[in-house]
Amino acid sequence: MMADNIIWLDFNDAPEQGAVQREAYDAQELKAHLLDRLPEALAYLFPNGKTRGKQFVIGDLQGNPGKSLVVDLQGRKAGMWIDFATGEGGDVLELWARVTGMDSQRDFPQVMESLARWLGETPGRSCPSMDPRHSNIHVHQPVTQPTIKKPPVDELGPWSAKWDYHNGDGQLIACVYRYDTPDGKEYRPWDVRARAMRAPSPRPLYNQPRLKQVDEIVLVEGEKAADALMSHGIVATTAMNGANAPVDKTDWSPLAGKRVLIWPDKDEAGIQYAERAQEAVLKAGAVSVAIIEPPADKPEKWDAADAAAENMDVAAFLKSAPRREKQGVPGIPVFSLGQLLADTSPMPDDLIAPRLLTPGGMIVFGGAPKVGKSDFLLTMLTHMAAGEPFLELMPPRPLRIFYLQAEVQYHYLRERFQAMNLPKAVIRKAAGNLKVTPQLKLVLNDDGMAVVLTAMREAFTEPPLDVLVIDPIRNVFDGGPEGASENDNNAMLFFLRERVEQLRDAVNPEAGIILAHHTKKISKKQVEEDPFLALSGAGSLRGYYTTGMLLYRPDESRTDRMLVFELRNGPGIATKRVDKSGGRWVELDPHSERLVNQDHGERLDAERRRKRDVILQLIFDEASECRVYTANQFAEAFEGKAGLGANRTINERLAVLATKGYIKFFRNPEDYGLPPLTRSKYGYLCVEQMTLPGKEQIDTDTGEITRSSIIVKPTHYKCPQTGVVLPVENPDVWIYHEEAQ
Repeated sequence: MMADNIIWLDFNDAPEQGAVQREAYDAQELKAHLLDRLPEALAYLFPNGKTRGKQFVIGDLQGNPGKSLVVDLQGRKAGMWIDFATGEGGDVLELWARVTGMDSQRDFPQVMESLARWLGETPGRSCPSMDPRHSNIHVHQPVTQPTIKKPPVDELGPWSAKWDYHNGDGQLIACVYRYDTPDGKEYRPWDVRARAMRAPSPRPLYNQPRLKQVDEIVLVEGEKAADALMSHGIVATTAMNGANAPVDKTDWSPLAGKRVLIWPDKDEAGIQYAERAQEAVLKAGAVSVAIIEPPADKPEKWDAADAAAENMDVAAFLKSAPRREKQGVPGIPVFSLGQLLADTSPMPDDLIAPRLLTPGGMIVFGGAPKVGKSDFLLTMLTHMAAGEPFLELMPPRPLRIFYLQAEVQYHYLRERFQAMNLPKAVIRKAAGNLKVTPQLKLVLNDDGMAVVLTAMREAFTEPPLDVLVIDPIRNVFDGGPEGASENDNNAMLFFLRERVEQLRDAVNPEAGIILAHHTKKISKKQVEEDPFLALSGAGSLRGYYTTGMLLYRPDESRTDRMLVFELRNGPGIATKRVDKSGGRWVELDPHSERLVNQDHGERLDAERRRKRDVILQLIFDEASECRVYTANQFAEAFEGKAGLGANRTINERLAVLATKGYIKFFRNPEDYGLPPLTRSKYGYLCVEQMTLPGKEQIDTDTGEITRSSIIVKPTHYKCPQTGVVLPVENPDVWIYHEEAQ
């Protein structure tokens, strides 16, 4: 046992009697005992904390609820903690000291005494005190205190430098940490709003409050170089990650209207980055952008920070250095075949995949009156705002959507949303991301544009909106000086270019646009030839939009609709047959029945298939919210709902679907953390690819919170010949039996 770890303390439990006790403590031994009781200790320190898998989470050192502060519970990192909001961290002794209001270095003996009291290792103490001010402590001999490094943020060790990113109003939005590792410098970004160790989207520019105050700005590579110029009175900025910054994911808008000078590092990567940044800054609206040439006599990688360190007159250098300048005049980009073939950079993420809505793209969504167009659109937008899939359409993340609608007044809009039977989990995730206007009685002329633009900017400040929706075009249409209607191609082009595009560019040029538009009734012949000709102003619209969507009824006597797509930026999406079932939109099997001229028997068969689709979807959706059912439980839960009929009818239909292989069973609920089965002949219902939500897990390296999905595999099936329940031979193979014709 090392002497440096032994601490002698006096405890005067009864000063009036002069009783003095003498005790030796080994810091490493106390730490080991604390780790043995780590869950209990954390619950004592943080009553509002929660255990999630192998980690304990709490909001901060003050014990507020949240997930920012994470403590590892197991393995070699047990007791190590990090607060992703502040970058602070350390081991379990540092945590104990901080929570109990002490300094781990200055108050080291008191920290040990407080810990020993809680562990019950102090003689004569039955009621430990967490406050060292309540103890009489005297150090009999000098204590060699351990050297405590800066709190480590992650496995890279302590950070060596930190830079804060603020928006134009001075609000902190991101931080960048630098680490000096044996392998060289490494950087980690922290997204303040998301409370995660990742770069914000889009990535901000450095030093934004000062950028607002000047007209001339120097763009350099890295915060160190920017700070060096700022120390010489020169306003400078950098993109997050310097020359490694993804140009297309950086928000260059703070440089709009500015004269920008790019000072690249003296290497090939720096020059290439400067050229890419020059085009991006010009596109963002800069008045001019020039790239200076570093002096020929300077070494490789020489930069602005080096110039400042050399006491160079950087102001004079910026005025005299050779440069290549471009004015902010819109130009036509031209690419050679070689450039296109050589460009292997990743494609931008779809706003709605697969390629339905791309960054800067436009959807025109058409449908005849009363076809359910607005209801469908509201449901789709809610899922997109939640970051959840809808009919196989998928956003990359929860989207920020501004829905400008000009048809429904507030009370009826509220009633419509409340009657839509949206999944609660989807509503919870979308609640703050979908902003909807009540019925607007305005035209998108100059005055109307100003009103709408103000509302959009107030709805989403930073980051800006992802999708702008206008429903319908007709109610806000402005065809320009001639005052023509939307049926006029020139008027439609004016509206798209001078109104819709202008709104988007004012808030986020990369945002997507969705325009809802009425169509005339579509004939069977037109469906076969070209359904998109039914759009008013179709000539101009089709030459302008990136995606067309059309919702129509092939048979007015039926409730199902067809959803067709026309894509410019990707392969086509197959036509979908959709309908509302149980208040929710579902996709039906397009081959399950003929669409027209069905006799009574065919209609009955179609109804059976509808119930099949509804039942399978309900089982699947309920499992995603961690709700599973036996056959009887399912029949009781959904009796009289979703058009499924009575309890007995549902049970009969479940039996048929099990016989045909659509439904199987699993009898191992304990493997998924579910309650055990009681009085069930078959087991819990299971459908193909059904998943249960996994536990939330926080990655201590990145700070990201993820929730995995657990695929449920069947253990038993119903034999179609005998009706006997048999074990599944291969749970990964799902066999269906033909539906009776």
